[in-house]
Amino acid sequence: MLHIKRTLCLSACGISILPAIAGTEKQPEKPNIIVILADDIGYGDLGAYGATRVKTPNFDRLAANGARFTNAYAVAATSTPSRYSLLTGEYAFRRKNTAVAPGNATVIIKPEQETLPRTIQQAGYKTAVVGKWHLGIGDERSQDWNGYLSPGPKELGFDYSYIMAATGDRVPCVFVENQRIANLDPNDPIEVSYGKPFPDEPLGRTHPELLTKLKSSPGQGHLDAIINGVGRIGYSRGGKSALWIDENIADSITAKAVSFIERNKENPFFLYFGTNDVHVPRVPHPRFVGQTGMGARGDAIAEFDWSIGQVIEALERNGLMENTLIIVTSDNGPVLDDGYQDGAVKLLGDHKPWGPLRGGKYSIFEAGTRVPFIIHWPAGIKPTRSAALVSQVDMYATLAALIGQSLPEKAAPDSFNQLKAWTGKDKKGRTYVFEQAETHSIVKGNWKYIKPNGGSSYWALTETETGLDKKEQLYDLSKDLGEKNNLAERNPKKVAELAALLEQVNKANRTR
Repeated sequence: MLHIKRTLCLSACGISILPAIAGTEKQPEKPNIIVILADDIGYGDLGAYGATRVKTPNFDRLAANGARFTNAYAVAATSTPSRYSLLTGEYAFRRKNTAVAPGNATVIIKPEQETLPRTIQQAGYKTAVVGKWHLGIGDERSQDWNGYLSPGPKELGFDYSYIMAATGDRVPCVFVENQRIANLDPNDPIEVSYGKPFPDEPLGRTHPELLTKLKSSPGQGHLDAIINGVGRIGYSRGGKSALWIDENIADSITAKAVSFIERNKENPFFLYFGTNDVHVPRVPHPRFVGQTGMGARGDAIAEFDWSIGQVIEALERNGLMENTLIIVTSDNGPVLDDGYQDGAVKLLGDHKPWGPLRGGKYSIFEAGTRVPFIIHWPAGIKPTRSAALVSQVDMYATLAALIGQSLPEKAAPDSFNQLKAWTGKDKKGRTYVFEQAETHSIVKGNWKYIKPNGGSSYWALTETETGLDKKEQLYDLSKDLGEKNNLAERNPKKVAELAALLEQVNKANRTR
């Protein structure tokens, strides 16, 4: 064994779920932990969840040999609040400035907050975040893109970081390694603005002929700075040597993830790997182009699956696969046209990114937050299919229990230990799940209640029914997974019950 043997005592739940190693009476060491968080991949986008036009053999292999959940939820239907909730165990609506962050946002999770990586770090793990971050970096007084950006991942519990500050469609289009822009030439400093454009810098709206990789969708922005032939949100100047090439993003971040595994094969480690795929702009590497017949979005799904495969190969090469817990999930549901003319709608065919669900990214309906969620861990989890109700907000408390770490009093206020559900011992899971878009909803048992919100831009993007967002909604998901029949008027008692529960969540400072 590569690690020093450590006895696993699950103090938080009073049990040890790890089997003894064959032929000995010793317990296995604490598992390595890898969370692979996809971007905008929907419930129906992957083979193990019903996709047929896109082949995802690496994901499907993990799903077939691990636990696959059919009732798993991200907390929010957009990136920043979803990721905030996963890393803090707190519903994002409880904190200010947790809406979708601009590229120059300052750090959203404050250093004084308890976080999942810090708790894991305190158990002796080496920790890393690689890939998409989208939680801000630096503070209002000292956000220096040409210097050391602090606070950032290090102050939140990550020993190593190699991140995209925000999203691929927002400036700055650079990688930030250990809180300094990678490959930055000091003689060509970078400037970033979300106010006024820089003089003499061509913009997508003024120089559309320079949009050589992707054209922007009419009326959806992405017409500011032009980087690598693609229009972005926000303005940027300088830093030419540090700018990424979109086609190489998956290769770059996957290589850094694999390198972290290689460097820490002798120690327990936690890797939070946020892929760029399949967020816009979708510009997959040439070796994936045309692989699916579905255009850039389908090819980006294939690229995502390749990244999973590279992680698997690294683990197998170093003898770590048996005792590494791998979670693969997505930050929110799918979106097709999200600002670029990349053929996602035209080439969709019979592929259904949302599966049998209604809605998608931005939406309070099921496809906005019900996401793929699998756990692969040969040493501790047998292959299973589970309909248990699970939420990403519970990742904090559950992983803490797994490695025997007690939670600080103020940590993870909405996170519960769901280790029994994760390992197949509990078939029900959570009592209820909370969801957040432009309004809030509760799923409890077969029922889903959606609170009216009086009108919103997000609903306008996803729904066409007049006044729909002004009505209470109630759906029986056991009979109506597509949320077509609003039963609120026929079930006033159930509406009152779930509305009261949602109000309780909204008013409380915590639910744990």
